[in-house]
Amino acid sequence: MIAAQNLEKRFPGFLLRVPRLRAEPGEILALLGPSGAGKSTLLMLLAGLLPPDAGRVERTGPAVYLDQQPYLLERSVLENAAFGLRLKGVPRARARRAALSWLSRVGLEALAERPARGLSGGERVRLALARALATEPKSLLLDEPTANLDPANVARVEALIGEERHRGRAIVLVTHNLFQAKRLADRALFLLAGEVVEEGPAPAFFEAPKDPRTRAFLSGEMVW
Repeated sequence: MIAAQNLEKRFPGFLLRVPRLRAEPGEILALLGPSGAGKSTLLMLLAGLLPPDAGRVERTGPAVYLDQQPYLLERSVLENAAFGLRLKGVPRARARRAALSWLSRVGLEALAERPARGLSGGERVRLALARALATEPKSLLLDEPTANLDPANVARVEALIGEERHRGRAIVLVTHNLFQAKRLADRALFLLAGEVVEEGPAPAFFEAPKDPRTRAFLSGEMVW
């Protein structure tokens, strides 16, 4: 579980304010909104990468944050996949075995000994997911994990996200892709200029939004 209450973060000319947020085990919460709404900031607050100015974040167990452009070390694909486990003190041989198993799950086992920096965009995202999931986090915080990927890689990454939901992880997903949010999310939250406009179960959110600003956003209109 990952939750927030009375959360605030201030920047010059901008205030993010989230009265409450909760993602349960086995649930995907989609964070939606136009650019500059505060989605990535909220995700970093949930991950503990930014300190809140007010309020609190609660996490049951470890959470892993995946950036839009995940950083890869100048090492092999396998060493990158094992890096999180090594940071946790897992012996190298055991970490490599576990990482290889995860590389197999994401379809990268055949590339295990190749330099990670030579991977394509879709392969990089799958490697970053394998590295994150190898540490067995309770929550996943994903910032546009399929941005700029081709349809085949989007499908593979979405399948992985769906599998992890069924394994009981709480997942918070930032996406600009409304079709992706409809496919994956159990609940959705719409942010606009740092404020939560609407939140609720995905079917009702997408089919019968209550706020006119949400309806405008979902229909492709500009909202500010």
